[in-house]
Amino acid sequence: MGWKEFLDEEKKQPYYLKLKQAVDEEYANYRCFPDYRRIYHAFSKTKMENIKVVILGQDPYHEINQAHGLAFSVLCPDLPPSLVNIYKEMSDDLQIAVHQDGNLDYLAEQGVLLLNTVLTVREGQAFSHRNLGWEILTDHAIQKINELNQPIVFILWGAAAQAKKIYLTNPNHLILSSAHPSPLSAHRGFFGSKPFSKTNRFLKEHGVEPIHWVKAQNV
Repeated sequence: MGWKEFLDEEKKQPYYLKLKQAVDEEYANYRCFPDYRRIYHAFSKTKMENIKVVILGQDPYHEINQAHGLAFSVLCPDLPPSLVNIYKEMSDDLQIAVHQDGNLDYLAEQGVLLLNTVLTVREGQAFSHRNLGWEILTDHAIQKINELNQPIVFILWGAAAQAKKIYLTNPNHLILSSAHPSPLSAHRGFFGSKPFSKTNRFLKEHGVEPIHWVKAQNV
């Protein structure tokens, strides 16, 4: 089963019909993010069978020209504070200069699923689409990934992401948890957690090509 088959099955479920109606109403009446056509961008960029890493966040950035369907990724030159902190930890962890543009598609293409627990948000209102039903879909997605036998690293940043830990029971996988990279919490355990080097060490130990965390031109 791939993501298309997974989503096709989810879309038949009663919870999803209510979710779609609620999301459609939100997009019809308010500015919401990401662009409606990019809601499932994380699934389209990282095939299920290619997953090496899952980075789990909370919900999309809620300001204009930011979210585009990948957790923590943006398509604008003004980087959100959480992403600035991610790059800072990446630089400190890997001991390499990191000057990147915010677009994390290059990670998704290497097998890093950048997934939020909630896939949409109303402009200016963080976590405003909580409890619409997205959590059920992402619960099911995490459970499906947990069943995969290839070694996978789950990086859980913040309380919303860590709530999914109950579904991670496969001993083939590694779980790395820390505070969220937001400025409000990054100093409470995100900085210094070294998730990038720990991930690559685990992948190498299991014979899997490590992730190139920094774009080639910046190495």
